[in-house]
Amino acid sequence: MRQAVEFKLNGSPVRVEAAADATLLDVLRGDLGVSGARYGCGLGQCGACVVLVDGRPETACALSAEAVAGRTVTSVEGLGTPERPHPLQTAFLDLQAGQCGYCLSGILVAAKALLDRNPDPDRQQIARALDAHLCRCGVHNRILDAVALAARRMREGAAA
Repeated sequence: MRQAVEFKLNGSPVRVEAAADATLLDVLRGDLGVSGARYGCGLGQCGACVVLVDGRPETACALSAEAVAGRTVTSVEGLGTPERPHPLQTAFLDLQAGQCGYCLSGILVAAKALLDRNPDPDRQQIARALDAHLCRCGVHNRILDAVALAARRMREGAAA
């Protein structure tokens, strides 16, 4: 059985006919072709599928599609564009804060949620906000540095 689900995705309204047991990740990747959120563990424990739902990080693999009806979802594709990347994306590139990149979409949106709440986090706050994200490449320090750099650039840009 399929059901209609309507929500806002990256600033645009969408309507999909989804299976009753479909996860948000199924709908994003399979029905909408939005592939930034990745399937990792399928249990909501690795962070590869994290998106923002009403500005809060949520694991898309563990969230039913029906649960986002009427809500706002932001995936990594909604952060910036190649022409105008989000400061987080620029900082990650500048510091080469990723290797394989599999985990980065979830980390980037979780970092955005942190910076939206706290524009001047210390290293411990950044680490705590990203603690649920698994990265097997060993670039944790560069990831933390990139979030701190983006925060500083965003504060300096807001002051200019």
